[in-house]
Amino acid sequence: MHKGKVFLADDSIIRQIFSSFVAISRKIIIFASRILIYIKTNSRVMKSKKLLITAAATLLLVGTAMAQSDWKSYTFVELQGGVQETATNAPIDKLITPTAAVSVGHFFTPVVGARLHVNAWQSKSGFKSLDQYYKWKYVTPDLDLMLNLSNLFCQNKEHALNVMLVGGVGLNYAWDNDELKDLNLPATLTPLAWKDNRLSHNLRAGLRLETNQAKRLGVSFEVNANSLDDRFNSKTNDADDWQFTAMLGLNLRLGHKAPKPKFIKKLVDVEEEVEVEEPETIIVKEKKPVEKMEKKSIKETIFFQLAKSDASQAEGTDKAIKQVADLMKTSEDASFTVTGYADKGTGNPRINKMYAKKRADDVVSRLVNEHGIDASRIKADSKGDTVQPFEENDKNRCVIITGEGTFKVTTYEEVDVEKTVMKKVKKKVTRQVEVEERVN
Repeated sequence: MHKGKVFLADDSIIRQIFSSFVAISRKIIIFASRILIYIKTNSRVMKSKKLLITAAATLLLVGTAMAQSDWKSYTFVELQGGVQETATNAPIDKLITPTAAVSVGHFFTPVVGARLHVNAWQSKSGFKSLDQYYKWKYVTPDLDLMLNLSNLFCQNKEHALNVMLVGGVGLNYAWDNDELKDLNLPATLTPLAWKDNRLSHNLRAGLRLETNQAKRLGVSFEVNANSLDDRFNSKTNDADDWQFTAMLGLNLRLGHKAPKPKFIKKLVDVEEEVEVEEPETIIVKEKKPVEKMEKKSIKETIFFQLAKSDASQAEGTDKAIKQVADLMKTSEDASFTVTGYADKGTGNPRINKMYAKKRADDVVSRLVNEHGIDASRIKADSKGDTVQPFEENDKNRCVIITGEGTFKVTTYEEVDVEKTVMKKVKKKVTRQVEVEERVN
């Protein structure tokens, strides 16, 4: 018993969900239903046909004008399944029955398509006051016009979901009404009851959602309102009977190719940061030579080896002689004395006097002959070993050059100097770049 109660509860929930689904579907198509009512109450069927033909021709022309040269029309085949409800004064959940459909169609342009649609299975009606219901079978072949609103307002672009309006005309054939007969109801309740079969017109309006048309396979959800003859459900209404359907579908597109993307090239401004070199003026400190005349004394020493008097073999001779010669050339009044010496630790006074004189004479000769110094400005002298200028014995084998006068002296002083250097800086620049932009 407990399990049975659980099953009944679950079954009740399913029925409530199913009823809600159908109720929502009916609300979605109420607008389309009102359009059909207007057509039905203000014109005859022939006039409606003319209106549909005119609308179809207009939409076909509009769609053709919108279609681009690379758009390919395609044929499709679709299977659908769902539920239907034929409206009457009874609870909706009591009137729901399964329905199915098959269709073959063709989209001529991105906006306009047409299909041959066959919907069939069974319908249901009844009497709420008697709580008695009956079913019968039907088939409805329709020729429908399909209008893709997504492509109408967004030309030839791929859409993940397409919104379409559906409208069409056709016939309805009903049969197998035996359940009504088996109820044995009074004739006053069903004065329009039919026995074997019934053929009537059908007018349709609906709304359809379909996935990307650029794909070979698609899924759809469609709700329709169908206006049928008053005798369709065997009950008196003094107006057409209304049948509502809600179906899911799977469609296969044949010979369809998505439009090839088209691109145009254009120039766009791009701002970017780059590193550039720019000139910059800076102040630097530099040493600038300054020449002036200055009274000064000089003293240079040339050392000789033991028992040697040749200045070319003496230590530091070239440097000392060149410095003295260069200094002499910067003065016009300076005079110089070249004095030769010998050490007491070796030799004797006579020999040492000879070496000292030869050393002094040799230095003078080089200043005059090699550096062009006027001989009249140079005096040679010799002290032998009578004078020892250095405490260390060996250093007294030398020649000392002394001089005094006004000399040209070069000094250096720091001054500010402007210099131009290249400095790396970051700047924002705008340049044009060629890009491709899709136009379809």
